Amino acid sequence: MKALTYDGPGKIKVVDKPTPTITNPADAVVKLLRTTICGTDLHIIKGDVPTAPAGRTLGHEGIGLVHDIGPEVKSLKKGDRVLIACITSCATCSFCKRSMNDQCKNGGWTLGNTSDGTQAEYVRIPYTDANLYHVPEGVDERSLLVFSDILPSGLEVGVLRGGVKPGCTLAIVGAGPVGLACAITAKLYSPRKIVFFDKDEARLEVAKKIGADDCINPTQGDVRELASKHFGDIDGFDVVIEAVGVPATFKMCQDLVGIGGHLANVGVHGTKVELDIDRLWPRSTTISMALVSAHTIPQLLDLNSAGKLDTGAMITHDFKFSEIEKAYDVFSRAAETKSLKVNIEF
Repeated sequence: MKALTYDGPGKIKVVDKPTPTITNPADAVVKLLRTTICGTDLHIIKGDVPTAPAGRTLGHEGIGLVHDIGPEVKSLKKGDRVLIACITSCATCSFCKRSMNDQCKNGGWTLGNTSDGTQAEYVRIPYTDANLYHVPEGVDERSLLVFSDILPSGLEVGVLRGGVKPGCTLAIVGAGPVGLACAITAKLYSPRKIVFFDKDEARLEVAKKIGADDCINPTQGDVRELASKHFGDIDGFDVVIEAVGVPATFKMCQDLVGIGGHLANVGVHGTKVELDIDRLWPRSTTISMALVSAHTIPQLLDLNSAGKLDTGAMITHDFKFSEIEKAYDVFSRAAETKSLKVNIEF
């Protein structure tokens, strides 16, 4: 089969690999129909993720057909259309029982990291019953790609850990795919205001389309002054979500969070950041961070089937798998290409 692999820092290539087979009775082998690229894949290519060795098949998102199943698989049969969870859960360890699948003792973030991922014609999925979900009939599979990772990331790590609730004010720093996913899922909890911060005007336009109340370009002046009309009496936002993953945006979030507010870090950081604890602790600030666990995928699929989620604007480009290296080039130059998530079809 053909697979896209990490070939050392700064390099990727398409290679021939053996088609995976069932190695444990709870396994399934999925024939990919669609996959996509995540910012985390770019971090691997930069060399920020030492657990991913050269030769690793990248990718942890996708939709496919069940090609083969082990004898212990109960919820699926060959030919079923499935959504692949980005995080592998054994469903039985102490962490999985606490909905902390990202810390699973037998799995966690394995796909495209410590095991071969979904940017290939076939992928092996362990603990199948916990990690593959039936694709509902009649849904737009193209827009469903964001349900593998970034939509649950936005909900779990941004919205739920951030404590978004009715009537709160919410700032999202970063209008990329994950930041937009935070806004889409935050709207389920009726915040009073959603304000985006990003240097990319094209991404701010998308944020407006999905319902942002205000969009601020931080290059236009001091962010606190630009945002002050939204602060109210707490001198900042109730919830601030960091959705970029660089020191400058983490610093911006610290400037924007209000008294008694919460800073939820969703962005993937490849280097240290500065924490102004001397300034934040007397303001009763809380900070949270986590990997996605993807335990909310069933809830999100139900909401999508009920017409409560609209993620179509997040898929901006379409490629065939034979063009996957071009897709990486387009995705990695988002400011120039205006790309968000890409749809890669097999």
